[in-house]
Amino acid sequence: MAVINLLDHSTIDKIAAGEVVERPSSIVKELVENAIDAGSTAITVEIKDGGISFIRVSDNGCGIEKTEIRKAFMRHATSKISSADDLHSLHSLGFRGEALSSISAVSQVELITKTADDLTGIRVLMEGPAETDFDEIGAPSGTTIIVRNLFFNVPVRKKFLKQPATEGGYIADLMEHLALSNPQISFQFIQNGTVKFNTSGNGNLKQIIYGIYGKDVADAMLEVNIEKDGIHMLGYLGKPSINRATRSHEIYFVNNRFVKNNLLSKAIEEGYKSYVMQHKYPFCVLLFTVHPLEVDVNIHPAKMDIRFSNAEAVYTAISSMIKEALSQRELIPEIALVKEGVELQEKAPVLMPMMHEPEIVTKQTKLTSKDFFIDFEEDTEDAVITYVEEPAGIYHTENASAVNEPVTTSPILSAEQLNMFDEKIISAENRPRFQIIGQVFDTYWIIMYENKMLMVDQHAAHEKVKYERLMKAFETNQIDTQNLFPPVVICLSMKEASVLKEHFDAFHKLGFEIEFFGGNDITVRSAPIELYGNSMQDLFLETLDDLVENGITRTQSIYDRIATMACKAAVKGNYSLSKQEMEVLLDELLTLDNPYFCPHGRPTMIYFTKQELEKKFKRIL
Repeated sequence: MAVINLLDHSTIDKIAAGEVVERPSSIVKELVENAIDAGSTAITVEIKDGGISFIRVSDNGCGIEKTEIRKAFMRHATSKISSADDLHSLHSLGFRGEALSSISAVSQVELITKTADDLTGIRVLMEGPAETDFDEIGAPSGTTIIVRNLFFNVPVRKKFLKQPATEGGYIADLMEHLALSNPQISFQFIQNGTVKFNTSGNGNLKQIIYGIYGKDVADAMLEVNIEKDGIHMLGYLGKPSINRATRSHEIYFVNNRFVKNNLLSKAIEEGYKSYVMQHKYPFCVLLFTVHPLEVDVNIHPAKMDIRFSNAEAVYTAISSMIKEALSQRELIPEIALVKEGVELQEKAPVLMPMMHEPEIVTKQTKLTSKDFFIDFEEDTEDAVITYVEEPAGIYHTENASAVNEPVTTSPILSAEQLNMFDEKIISAENRPRFQIIGQVFDTYWIIMYENKMLMVDQHAAHEKVKYERLMKAFETNQIDTQNLFPPVVICLSMKEASVLKEHFDAFHKLGFEIEFFGGNDITVRSAPIELYGNSMQDLFLETLDDLVENGITRTQSIYDRIATMACKAAVKGNYSLSKQEMEVLLDELLTLDNPYFCPHGRPTMIYFTKQELEKKFKRIL
């Protein structure tokens, strides 16, 4: 029979610390929020080695009374609430009373604090949960906390931390959010001895947006100040011209607390619905104020998620306020055929003309009981359902919005279909046995191969060829580039700059020549020649957004962008091609190792056997 053990206080503290202190940015968040709650008007954060070896947070707040200092390091000791009833009327960022206890349990902590009424301050040293020093010291009013050697006594936790540059990027991102949510406080952030940013504390939110994201973004922001159904929305909505490829720039705060919440994201996107293209997301900085009784922040120790008592009303109010704000503004983008002051040194060779945009296949009406597989568009509910009708092995597609039965994303193909792959009829050696008959619907080709009739989707086939060509150039460092005159200047956030430095070689292989100057600003001096309908800046930022928001691997992010470039470069459906153009594309398609599917998983070709055609025409039974 198992024995039930009572854990000692040291073990309990380390377990509890795991919920609050995940990484260095968790410590900075807790300490800065405490400084804000203390009424500070100036806060300085300094880190070294990504915050792993050193974090210092200094403020000019009210300080801690001498008699209360030791109590502050105890678990669940807080000045923010006195009973559970106070959770329903929270106006502070902190309230759990776990921060100092959890931080000191897994690091070496030095605290210096002084109230305005005291002549001297107090200096306390903690190593793990043990107090090693408690002395009077001369100090300015306010509190300074220094955290050294994070996880020194929990080495297994330390192994899970990322490189210092990455951990520093998380802290930089956090500091930007804290500055945006508190424009009335002067923030200074120092990393490895270098001042990364200062804010004035004059309450000007747009000035902070300018400092973090640059002039172009700040100029494209529309100020909003609306109240509806008990919700006050203050901040800035980005014009559609600065929409991004991920949600990483949907920045919003509830009662000055930075959160990530699906309801709020969906409400913002609903408000922007008429102004945002598919697979794009708005850029916004919004501060929402709601009554404390209407929101629950006591969900997780990190306090990054919240819950609303009337979620539907919140969704409706926010989406309608954003629609109202956008509908009253002039949002027609200014377009130039050639960007002023930028010349391309070379032009990209194009195999075939590109006249039409690809068709968007939407979600669907009905699903039969036939074998099928599904291809979902990334980040959307759109899908293409393809199924095989036995016994002919013929592909069909149909709309699928009313699918009411479980489905699988794994291909379920007939045995005869698989024989097409096993026989390896698609090869350069077999090229003389292929006879192009012609094109139908300006989209599909009919090709005869012995006793089989193949149909090729020209867009999927060309996309596959382009993708393989670009991938080979990327992997061999042979992507053709073009010089930009003058170089293009892009302002990055601190986290974006950190991620770019970490993956700098991948961007170089993709064809970007980049130089840092003046903090987080960069100049792009050259870019890939074959942008294929992407703007240089969009391609760069979309790749960077993938790396910043999704934690997606560098390889996958680059491959996804190359697939997008190939898709935009490929000849579209509903475009008439000459037989000579079809012959050229078929020649290259047959040299590929896997010519059967485009990079997004759609089939490039289907086929019918002569026998099955004869069955359809009742020539044989």
